[in-house]
Order: sequence, then C-alpha cells, then structure tokens
Amino acid sequence: MTTEPPKHEPSHEPSHQEGYPETGSSEEASPAEMEGLREGIDEVDGELVRLLDRRARLARRVGEVKHARGLHAYAPDRERKVFDRVASLSEGDFPRRGLESVFREIISSSISLEASLKVAYLGPEATFTQEAARRSFGRSVELEPESTVAEVFARVESGDAQHGVVPVENSMEGTVSHTFDELMSSPLKICGEVYLPVSQNLLARGSSLESIETVRSHPMALSQAAAWLRRELPRANVEEVESTGEAARRAAEEPGTAAVGSLLAAESHGLAVLARNIQDSRANATRFIVIGRGWAGRTGRDKTTVVFAFKDRPGGLIDALGVFSAEDINLTRIESRPSRQRAWTYVFFVDLKGHPEDEKVTRALAALEERCTYVGLIGAYPEMPAGEPE
Repeated sequence: MTTEPPKHEPSHEPSHQEGYPETGSSEEASPAEMEGLREGIDEVDGELVRLLDRRARLARRVGEVKHARGLHAYAPDRERKVFDRVASLSEGDFPRRGLESVFREIISSSISLEASLKVAYLGPEATFTQEAARRSFGRSVELEPESTVAEVFARVESGDAQHGVVPVENSMEGTVSHTFDELMSSPLKICGEVYLPVSQNLLARGSSLESIETVRSHPMALSQAAAWLRRELPRANVEEVESTGEAARRAAEEPGTAAVGSLLAAESHGLAVLARNIQDSRANATRFIVIGRGWAGRTGRDKTTVVFAFKDRPGGLIDALGVFSAEDINLTRIESRPSRQRAWTYVFFVDLKGHPEDEKVTRALAALEERCTYVGLIGAYPEMPAGEPE
C-alpha cells in the first residue's frame, strides 16, 4: 500500500516557488523588495532564537543526566557526530566551514549550561594554543593559560581543570618533546585533536614597515618567517622571547617594535597587521591535542595513540609494528623518546587509524602485548583532517 507524501514536505523546486525570492539575479532590488528580504531575515532570526532556547533547555537536562551518571560534559565523539550530521542536512547554501563555526559556539554555550568547565592551555594569552583551544571548546568555556606543558598536565591531573590543550607537533619543525614526555608519565588520556594552519603576521602599533627597528617573537615563529624578515626588514634587530603573545604585548607598549604572531594576538593587544602570512611555507600547520581523564567514544572515524617498549633485540621494532600490518591498520605517526628508565633505552609512540573498540584494533593491541614488555593506551579520539578546522 502506498501513502501520499506529507502536504508540507520540502520540495527541491526553486525557492521562489515557496514564497522566497529567487537568488542569483543581477537586477537591482527595489526598496520594497529589500524591505521584504529584510523582513524575511528577521522572521528567520526569530525562529532561530526560539529553536536555540529550546535546544538550551534540552542541553540543560542533558547536563543533569550526565551529572547524575558521573559523565563528562565534554564529549568529542558526540560533537563529531553532530558536526557530520549537520553537514549532511545542509543543502549547501550556507558555507560548511561557517556551519561548523556556528555549531561550535552553539555546543560551547550548551556545555556551559551543562557544567562549569575549565580548560587549561599552554599560554600566555593570544598564542596559537589559545586559538586551538577556542576551536576545540568555543568561546563559552573558561580558558586558562599556563606557563608550561607540565603545568597544563598538573592542572588537569589535580582536577582544577577538566581538560587541557597542548601542542604536539608542527609540520615544519617536528615534535614538541615536552608533550610526549608528559604523556609517558601521566594518567591522563588524549580525547581530541585539532590541526591549526599557522599564519604568521607582522604586528605593530605603527602603520609602516619603515618605522620598525626591532622584531620579537618565539624562536619557532621567527624561524618560520626568517626569509621574509631578511628580505623586507634587513636592518631590524630580531630578538627571541618566550611566546608570540609576549612579543605582541611588548609591541603594544614599545614604539618601533613589531611582533611576529597570530591575528588573535593582534586583536587581543590592539595592534595593526602590517603584513599577513609572512611564514616561509604556506603548508605550515600545528597539531594540538586535548587531554582529559578518559578517551573519547567510537565515531567510526577515529585515531588511537599507543606507547610501547620491548627488549632490545634484532628485529624487535619490526616485530612490534608487524601486528598492525597484519590487521591492515594504517599508522599515521611513529615517534621514539628516551624511556627515562635506563640510558639509551626508548619507548615508541604510535598513532593509528581506528578505535580500541574496533575488532581489528583489539586484536592488534593484544598481539602487541605479547611482543612487548610494556604497552600503554594513551588516547582514542575523533580523527580530524590535517590542515582543516575541527
């Protein structure tokens, strides 16, 4: 038996047949038409506010249930599913990147209704790590800077902050060793990641390059913009400071001084952007991780981070890595670090595609334990495409 379609089912006919003006016309709009368009936007805005209020009430109830069950307010696996579902519902008129940004802030506000969430990050303020934290948690969650990677881990381990955000690697400069050393000894887990394209900019109080006598920034930022600085400011003194945020702060206070840093640093310190994207490579990006007390649930598009060690013997590393090849598991990264147990002994960090709840990952980890003296599962989280926003 067949049924008639609902009378109000959306059709794929041109929008002007549904009472909305047809887009793409090059004709100049009359005042009456413009007024009608604005009234239509006001009507949509009103409906959006009503729906957001309804969503907030639902989110508040979700928070009550989570609190009663002892669950975390931040659920990156659930967020990834929300983003993917929202993208699938869109007909494409609203840009996908903008759609994710809007829903990032909606989710951030919802989390603030569910619980009081503190996130520690490697500071100071106005650094790329703060920007990465905003991309992960939005603007409604309390972000607190710390001076070192170790202090970020300590804040989360003590429970004073629920999560932390730290850099783990840069596509041009390589590994952030302090982060791997903390992961090796900490009970915390990786529950999220974010890739942030690095855009270095010249920031200053003035409006011309000719007035710049000194350029300051973090050593890595200066290295990334070295060719531009030699070419455009050959007579300027180049000085290293502890962070791009500190460089921006001093540029705001000292005439004739510029900083190399992010647009967020310019915004935070009221600086003009004298030159954009001065980094030597346009492919430069930094990967950050979110740490917490547990890893994320399975989404179907995940990564897992494992650390392991084995007795020093010929073929030991090949034997260990062979368990992943046997299960057709792709490894996206391998990194060695001193074990700190005995001189010239090492542990190995591996990022693999998949989740510990996947059958083939479960089998591979079991086989790895048979071949190694130590295996630690230190993270499982939704995979983010490299170089794209979360």
